[in-house]
Amino acid sequence: MSKTKKIIAAVLFIVIVAGALLAWNALKPKAVAGDKTIEVYVVHGDLSEKNLIINTDAENLRAALEQENLIGGEENEYGLWVKTVDGETADDSQQQWWCFTKGGEQMMTGVDDTMIADGDHYEVTLTTGWSY
Repeated sequence: MSKTKKIIAAVLFIVIVAGALLAWNALKPKAVAGDKTIEVYVVHGDLSEKNLIINTDAENLRAALEQENLIGGEENEYGLWVKTVDGETADDSQQQWWCFTKGGEQMMTGVDDTMIADGDHYEVTLTTGWSY
């Protein structure tokens, strides 16, 4: 490959990467400021249920849930790994974990990166069995 073609390929690569970063930044969830009301539906391991209405100024789901002392867990490089919800702790030896869904759809972000808006509805279910 000639030197000119290598330079053109490098410039093109940089332009594509920059465009992808700009698109990601424009499309990522935005925080909504101000008072919000969200609903959180918790399903425990014994299938008991609890429905909570949370009024909050929080921007993300973690802050709203922590405001109510509803969650606890372990910090890692991605944020909080939720181990405890509403006083019940997932048991790793039984392959238990807390599944977070929004409107019935599994969330692709953790509680730190899930921005909330007024009227959002979340479900948190203790789940058994690792899914890959």
